[in-house]
Amino acid sequence: MAENGPLFGTVVEVEVGAPAHGGSCVARHDGRVIFVRHALPGELVRARVTEDRGGAFCRADAVEILRPSDERVAPPCPHAGPGRCGGCDWQHASGAAQRDMKGAIVREQFERLAGIDVADLFAGVEALPGGLLGWRTRIAYAVRPDGRAGLHRHRSHQVEVLDACPLGVPGVGDAAALARSWPGLTGIEVARSADGLSVLAHRPGSGRQARGRRPPDRVSVVDGPSRLTQRVGERDFTVAADGFWQVHPDAAATFAGAVLAAVAPQPGETVLDLYAGAGMLTALLAEAVGTTGNVIGLESSRRAVADAATNLADLPWAGVRQARVDEASLAALGVDPDVIVLDPPRAGAGRTVLAALLAMRPRAIGYVACDPAALARDVRVALDAGWQLSAIRAFDAFPMTHHLECVALLTPAPSGG
Repeated sequence: MAENGPLFGTVVEVEVGAPAHGGSCVARHDGRVIFVRHALPGELVRARVTEDRGGAFCRADAVEILRPSDERVAPPCPHAGPGRCGGCDWQHASGAAQRDMKGAIVREQFERLAGIDVADLFAGVEALPGGLLGWRTRIAYAVRPDGRAGLHRHRSHQVEVLDACPLGVPGVGDAAALARSWPGLTGIEVARSADGLSVLAHRPGSGRQARGRRPPDRVSVVDGPSRLTQRVGERDFTVAADGFWQVHPDAAATFAGAVLAAVAPQPGETVLDLYAGAGMLTALLAEAVGTTGNVIGLESSRRAVADAATNLADLPWAGVRQARVDEASLAALGVDPDVIVLDPPRAGAGRTVLAALLAMRPRAIGYVACDPAALARDVRVALDAGWQLSAIRAFDAFPMTHHLECVALLTPAPSGG
């Protein structure tokens, strides 16, 4: 890694500009861009440069607010602030300001990466019920070599030891596990559902990965149920305690409702549900298309596919197959779907997969995205192939952080359009 440049460690006075994707705001000093954390648009701050790799930009923390924004509030967590816990980005901003900044980032990403103005489609970031605190049903805590648990500091392997995280629901944010010592572990994970509280231990995995990265942890339940029940609408879903489920208690139902409203599945239609996980959307899509329809899910995780089989047992016209979502697996399906729904990982579907989906010529594609940049890049692929972005919504499913979730609708552009 390159040595830090001349601005590293210095304190500069800067006028703070627009929010940037990732939890900072943009400022400029002597012709260089500085991404400043712990600041808000319009503020005048003194910022200490924490990274200067000699390129076009630096990173910095606002250490003194000379002219505060009207939207600045006192962070509710004592661990928030420069050099402290990196789990939150916007504890110093009001809820309305957080959503405004996230909305600005969505618009900027689509303008820069997709080349389109979404102003006519995008009404802003929508709040979920429950407020800014006490919403996380699962938190993964890091463990220091001495066994103490906490959360990583921003862009650091250092662990901020804490007694409680105010973002967590009761039993998760104030987990009793935080008071224990966990020597030999890389982390502990605490999750709550209707079944109770589960504590999972993360132990170092065996072997090596490319570029010296640590291999995946070995995860095991050390306390509480090994399977968790989650409810969406009138359906219960069971998921392995270490399986994926949205961490905000209202997120799954909210995203599912947005997807169903966007793609409007009809009785008798064939639907592909890609990156299907434990089959939550698969089941709701199956209910919509009815017994004359067909819903085929693809999911790479063997554990999630097993969970989906349980969750879809009463819906024989729907199922989830274990496969990576790629050109080969899509071609092997041999179907002509009316609707495609996808919820890819943070990197997005990518040009190759999206091109294969567009070639199937569905009447609608519903896209759930946890990164607006990845979504914008994939939308650009669709636009170039003669499709259009017909709708986009965004949800503040991760208050106090820069993260958000988007639901987009892609449809074939009208002939000659």
